[in-house]
Amino acid sequence: MASAVTDLLIAKIVGILENEASSMAGVRDQVDEIAQELESMKAFLEDSEGKTSRTKLEDAWVARVRDLTYDVEDIIDEFMRQIASKLQKITRTIQAIPERNQRYATSTGGRTSTSQHDVRKLVQKSESSLLIKEDGLVGIESKKQLLMGWLMNEEDSQIVVSVVGMGGSGKTTLVAKTFTNEVVKRHFDCCAWITVSQTFVIEDLFKKLIKEFYKAKEGNVLPDLNAMSCRELQEMLTNYLESKRYLIVLDDVWAITLWEQIRLAFPDSRSGSRIMLTTRNEDIASCSFGVESQVYRIRPLQEKEAWDLFSKKAFSTYHNKSCPAELEMLAWKLVKKCKGLPLAVVALAGLMSSKKSPDQWSRVYNNLNWHLSNNPLLEDVKSILFLSFNDLPYRLKHCFLYCSLFPDLINNKFLINLWMAEGFVEHVKGVTPEEVAEGYLTELIFLSMLQEVCISGERGCKMHDLMLELALSTSQNEKFCAVYDGRESMEEIGVCRLSIQTTEGEIKACKGISQLRSLFIFVDGTFSLCLFKTFLSRFKLLRVLHLEGVPIDKCPDEVVYFFNLRYLNLGGTQLKELPQSIGRLRNLQTLDLRDTKIEALPRGIVKLLNLRHLLMHRFNRDRNIFRLVEGMKAPLKFGNLKKLQVLSGIESEGNFIKVVKEMTQLRTLGISNVKGRDERDLCISLEEMKLLTELGLQVTNEEEFLRVNELSSPPPQLQRLEMVGKLESVPHWFRLLYSLKYLHLRWTRLEEDLLPHIEALPNLEMHVLWRSSVSVEGS
Repeated sequence: MASAVTDLLIAKIVGILENEASSMAGVRDQVDEIAQELESMKAFLEDSEGKTSRTKLEDAWVARVRDLTYDVEDIIDEFMRQIASKLQKITRTIQAIPERNQRYATSTGGRTSTSQHDVRKLVQKSESSLLIKEDGLVGIESKKQLLMGWLMNEEDSQIVVSVVGMGGSGKTTLVAKTFTNEVVKRHFDCCAWITVSQTFVIEDLFKKLIKEFYKAKEGNVLPDLNAMSCRELQEMLTNYLESKRYLIVLDDVWAITLWEQIRLAFPDSRSGSRIMLTTRNEDIASCSFGVESQVYRIRPLQEKEAWDLFSKKAFSTYHNKSCPAELEMLAWKLVKKCKGLPLAVVALAGLMSSKKSPDQWSRVYNNLNWHLSNNPLLEDVKSILFLSFNDLPYRLKHCFLYCSLFPDLINNKFLINLWMAEGFVEHVKGVTPEEVAEGYLTELIFLSMLQEVCISGERGCKMHDLMLELALSTSQNEKFCAVYDGRESMEEIGVCRLSIQTTEGEIKACKGISQLRSLFIFVDGTFSLCLFKTFLSRFKLLRVLHLEGVPIDKCPDEVVYFFNLRYLNLGGTQLKELPQSIGRLRNLQTLDLRDTKIEALPRGIVKLLNLRHLLMHRFNRDRNIFRLVEGMKAPLKFGNLKKLQVLSGIESEGNFIKVVKEMTQLRTLGISNVKGRDERDLCISLEEMKLLTELGLQVTNEEEFLRVNELSSPPPQLQRLEMVGKLESVPHWFRLLYSLKYLHLRWTRLEEDLLPHIEALPNLEMHVLWRSSVSVEGS
């Protein structure tokens, strides 16, 4: 994790060398030197991270190097304000690290890596799943019957059955109970089970399979497998299976490349052979494999199932083996924390079986992240849940840990904007940062690290509660981020990113605040603006400021001095205006003003030349009122913002419709107050927007016509379309909306039948029609 921090810093320094070379006279050599030293530090950290245990001296070196990387990041950002003298100091400090290390001769060799240790444990756990008695399980029978049906159906050709789910969800246990079933065993001529894991060697897998098959047949003499080549092992396996109906389980598959390497050893003699695999990766489960395939996506236990499983172990020594009344509320809280994850339910039940008083139970619940990281009884939960984390590339580790800053569900678009603001998204030639970040998010979801959800009709994600606890513990140890919930006093921050989640609304200054890079505030109830302004005045290097829903009615003056700010969220506040000096925030990429009382943007907004996302819409929750969206007025020269990707909630005034055609990079556009006379300019502008995927248009009032017939063809990538206002007819280009997934027509009052036009849209997933037809009131 610490080496990942260094990697990001190196990327940042390279960016400075490329973009600020002209202003760096006299110190460029020093920056080059720091970059070289950081490469050495990175290697040191990678060696240290790979160790299961470290001496206190080694821990001290790792902590010192990690802290220095944060210091370097601060200095690099301050350098943008011509603070070059600090670079000399930090260079000397960095150079001293390897010298001290050499002086005390810290050793880095001779120990097994944590990942190898975890993999061995996983293999042992996988094999022990074959011995678990079914009376100790719950909610497994119907799932097992479904898998048995796929394994023993009448299909002669080979079938691959994939079971996919997050770590600890019970994939291996379910498959083990299916594999060991006597009816299944009798159905096949031979069966074998092997655990693949992350670091498989194909020759070793072939050897394990051969041993499994030979072990089942008495009298068979096993040849010397170590003397055989990979091709000889494959041929031996193929010859053995050629005339048999076989069942092979490949447990814990991490790479799609496995199938390409192993498939030729599994002949399809059309005798009904089956291959089962378990994986955490949706990509692998969804692969076609070149043969018929079935996918079972394992679901969490139902609440009652989780409670029954928990009770079996936690209260096995209690009277009637049931939960005493004084513990019931706390027991339910712990069960709900597990979110139906069988591994977590069983492990927590084992831990709590020795706790007898409500006070003991309460302490575990309130300090669950500590127990997950330090209690031996929960070590399996930690290692299995975080095995996927350890396997992530460093950039995705940052992106994943970042999600622990949020108290609940996270909107995907906002999360992507935040990753960009933090500098987590790598530069890929020919691809926008948003698209790269979308790929990161998709990968984390496919790996079951994050769970996909729907938030008010938009895509979102969340982290499993126990994964969140582990992420918070890891983040705080690495000084990456922390959450303050008001339960304890916050004397020193000691992290780069802070999320304040309290109902008290009281925020006090503390040590280490000037080094904070990102601040999230989620508060309910009372809120002291005066205290907040004092708190805010201590920041120098803030990149992210998230104040959504905070009860303030004025933008704090201090905000415009955060020269490094990339992301500013003031949505849901009581703000009525932005300061003219907002133009000082030249690095700002995202400005979120949704659901505020601001009616017009200040002139200074046109100076934000790096702005990529500008959200200003205010939704009217009463659907009976015509104006679904209220927007904001834009100043002159708004067309200067050429980098805008998202412009949502802008009000059409003056020549704005003509100006917007200059913004050819737009992916999302939402305009209100459109007039019928704007038709020509509007259609010309839309034809220039080849990249547009989301479009919202709303006319001035319910009597105004929305005229869009001069549009020769819609943007080719349009996926979401919202139109509010009278239409004379269904636009002729409707039939060309090949990519459209979401359609919302409101107050269109059409006289012709819409349904044939909607049915002709090949990719439409959802449509909302409100007073769209004069023939059916309220349709």
